[in-house]
Amino acid sequence: MRLLIDTSLNSLSRAGKLHPEARALHDGVEIIRDLPYRDTGLAAHTLDVYRPEGAHDGPRPVLIYVHGGGFRILSKNTHWMMALKFARQGYVVFSTNYRLTPAHSFPAAVHDTFDAVRWIVENAAAYGGDPADLTLAGESAGGNLVCTVVAAHSYRLDDPRAQALHEMDLGIRAVLPACGLLQVSDPDRFIRRRPDLPPWLQDRIQDICTSYYDGAGDPLADPLLAFETLTPVRPLPPMLAICGTRDPILDDTRRLEAAVRAAGGRCDAAIYPGGIHAFHAVFWREPARAAWQAQLDFLAEIRATG
Repeated sequence: MRLLIDTSLNSLSRAGKLHPEARALHDGVEIIRDLPYRDTGLAAHTLDVYRPEGAHDGPRPVLIYVHGGGFRILSKNTHWMMALKFARQGYVVFSTNYRLTPAHSFPAAVHDTFDAVRWIVENAAAYGGDPADLTLAGESAGGNLVCTVVAAHSYRLDDPRAQALHEMDLGIRAVLPACGLLQVSDPDRFIRRRPDLPPWLQDRIQDICTSYYDGAGDPLADPLLAFETLTPVRPLPPMLAICGTRDPILDDTRRLEAAVRAAGGRCDAAIYPGGIHAFHAVFWREPARAAWQAQLDFLAEIRATG
């Protein structure tokens, strides 16, 4: 099943490049591929830079994009459309890979994301980016991983890599965790809330979660629980979380909004009728257009208000 889904989504990603709007997205954007952020020789430890032509004259704001795929499939190569869309808004985009399950379970993806963020902050200026002006974005598992960066930034956690990231005092301006799987433990909560979920979907959610993290309570696997239970020592950055009403993990987005607001931060949940999981990836359809516009308007508002 994993191989079938991976093959299908990779094929869809390649086919999407043939869409007229996809070809237009490349105009005015320079792409630098496969930069290593760790010296391991693994493709999992590489990232791509998407930057507006002329960005080397920056500095321009930096956006870090972390792809989804249930912690087990897809890559930066399948998420080219996200990077291009943000680059066309003036961001220097760093789109990252990370190690995947089942070969690499938690905390490999978290530690890779932390290492990528550190590398980006240390090297962004060389690519025209402002390392003190960061936006974090990702969908599904990527939404989880960018929220772990926020947790490391805003809380004091026990993990040494999280502590090192905390000491960097990242300049996070905004966070876009789309359709995020934000608590990996207790996957049965989705079934308790939606007992009508098809058995194959119940099994898939269970398998995705337990193959990544078969435990409970670690804030770096369950950043949502950190937002709900811990007291931040730094203000939480403003967030916009998009999701669709037909997404089986929608409840995590609603809980995120409530938790961040309860902690004194800003989190706007934008819920789109009929949207399935990661519906915004099919960017030429009307619900996806609306979701993308909401994200871009949110970023423009944050930048306008300082």
